[in-house]
Amino acid sequence: MALRWKQGSLTRAMALVVALVVALAGGLSSAGTALAESDFDPATHPQVRAMLDTLSAQGLSSQQLDDAMRAASYRPQVLEAMNHAAERRLRWDQYRDIFIQPDRVAQGVAFLQQHREALDRAQREYGVPPEVIVAILGVETRYGAHKGSHRVLDSLSTLAFHHPTRGDFFRRELMAFLTITLGQGVDPASRYGSYAGAMGYPQFIPTSYQAYAVDFDGDGLKDLWNDPTDAIGSIANYFSEHGWRRGQAVLVEASGPATPPARLTFNQTEPPSVRVSELAAAGVRPTAGSLTPDDKVMPLALDYADGHVRYVLGLDNFYVITRYNHSHLYAMAVATLAQRIQLALEAAKT
Repeated sequence: MALRWKQGSLTRAMALVVALVVALAGGLSSAGTALAESDFDPATHPQVRAMLDTLSAQGLSSQQLDDAMRAASYRPQVLEAMNHAAERRLRWDQYRDIFIQPDRVAQGVAFLQQHREALDRAQREYGVPPEVIVAILGVETRYGAHKGSHRVLDSLSTLAFHHPTRGDFFRRELMAFLTITLGQGVDPASRYGSYAGAMGYPQFIPTSYQAYAVDFDGDGLKDLWNDPTDAIGSIANYFSEHGWRRGQAVLVEASGPATPPARLTFNQTEPPSVRVSELAAAGVRPTAGSLTPDDKVMPLALDYADGHVRYVLGLDNFYVITRYNHSHLYAMAVATLAQRIQLALEAAKT
């Protein structure tokens, strides 16, 4: 028996068919997009192919490079994490409490005592005090206990080809990472780090690894993933290369008005450029140290939950710490942890 359709029913049926086709097409399109995002295969990804051709021309194995990128996976969570860094959204007291706790100080003392010989040698060669090197390790990885849970290959591949503004930067980091790992005979897919691709004890990004890592224990390998001695020497070398001043303090405490003077700019991680005399004219004065009116500093105004402000004057070595992480909060956490570790060491001697 033939089916007879009313005109309205036929129209509705055709509309349903069209809607179903559109929905299926959209689903296939979404699936194709997801597949493209997750696929870093150089055979189908022209940008990956071009990057690997550059590395191959520098002497790396084409087969190893291709195999590495075929193993890379798209991780959208690293893009999300880039937008929620703690340095961008926390007060000083909130940020401080993440890193400055009694157990982290005690662990820092233990690490310093365990690696005293390497730390003292780093100070002799590079001028960087042991407690500062240890504080970097304490803030970055809890002295090597937490080196990161993200596959570096996945993080850097995702950022290199999907970050909306910094793709070029992360492609350079990815190229450096592949050069380091393959050059050391290491499977790139086996290394873990931060969501932004920082690696090992000191959380160096790959280009910093290439530029500043040193073989501090003389075993023929610059190993920041597993060797704390190499990490100690590499951090000291990093600071030295960025202008660390042997024997100089990191910061000086200051006093000032309840509200930071509008005529001054605070918390800018730039080389010290504000004269002490200019600060004094605005009511901000050092409470310790031997600064002269012509000395230049980096003025900091640190906020607390109760609304009060702590004034600190960053010196050249404070600025050097911000070269490790371009945040005044980060540099304050390192300086504070270093001070607490030093005080705990001195207390242990009495």
